[in-house]
This record gives sequence, structure tokens and C-alpha cells, in this order.
Amino acid sequence: MSPAAESIGDLPERVMATSAFKPGVLIAAALVALDQMTKWLALTLLRPYEPVEVLPFLNLRLAFNPGAAFSFLADGDGWQRWFFVAVALAISAYLLVWLRGLPRSDWLQALGVAGVLGGAVGNLVDRLMLGVVVDFIDLHLAGWHWPTFNVADSAITVGVVLLLIGLFRESRTCRK
Repeated sequence: MSPAAESIGDLPERVMATSAFKPGVLIAAALVALDQMTKWLALTLLRPYEPVEVLPFLNLRLAFNPGAAFSFLADGDGWQRWFFVAVALAISAYLLVWLRGLPRSDWLQALGVAGVLGGAVGNLVDRLMLGVVVDFIDLHLAGWHWPTFNVADSAITVGVVLLLIGLFRESRTCRK
């Protein structure tokens, strides 16, 4: 076999050794595990819609969301479950491809993608198993409550923030 053919045959292995895919998938899987464990605890220990004060600004409050963020489309008659399942599957597939193409040296972007992926899959598991997303974190201040959320939602939010920071840093570097 020629050296060129040999190196082409090794390409997938070399790409995987230098890409952020494996660490990104491991981080996403850890986030899914943490999300599902905390939801299991919430389902086991909390009563639906009865707040338990943890701190003056933080309650644990078990809630069920058939919609998306901020209860978007929550008032549908059930069709939204499969719509959000399809969206989560498509986004997860896209994120896996993105993660495979990222070099390990681009750790900020890889962490961001892994966070969004882990959060998307965590909420996808709920939709597939329960038909709704389990939420239980209730932040509030002076009578105003942020919509109840979960660890998966937090992972998505932090992931998006990391991606935006990376984009901002990249645009500043390009301008110099």
C-alpha cells in the first residue's frame, strides 16, 4: 500500500484523535445523566406545583411543561410533543456533526456545543418517556418568578453563552 493510501485510511482515526468529538460527547452524556438524576429526585421528593423554599430567591417546584422554553406551544393538544422530539433529534444530529469537526484546541466552542447537546438530549428523554419536560428550579425575586426550569435548560443556556463568547472572541481576533 502506498504511503498516501495508508494515510487516507488512517484519516478517520487521526480526525477522531484530534477532534473534540469524544470529550464533547462525554461531557454531553454527563450532563444528560446529571439532568435525569435531578429530575428523578424532583419526581420522587417533590409534590407537583408545591414550592419548597431552599433560599430566599430559590424554590424547588415540580412542574411539567409540554411546550418548549417559556412554555412555548404548551397549550397545544399533544402534537407539539412529536414536533419537539423531531426538532431535538435534528438539532442533536447537527451538533454531533459540528462537534466532530471541531479541533480539541477549540475547547470553548466544544464546551458550548456539548452543553447544548446535553441539554437537548436531556429534555428529549423526558419528552420520549413522559410526554412532557420535568422542570423544578424556581428562581424568584420580589414576587417575580422566572419560568421554572431544569438542569438541561441550564446546560443549553450556558452552552449558548459559551458559543457566543467564542464567536465574539473570534470576531475580535479577525479584526486585528
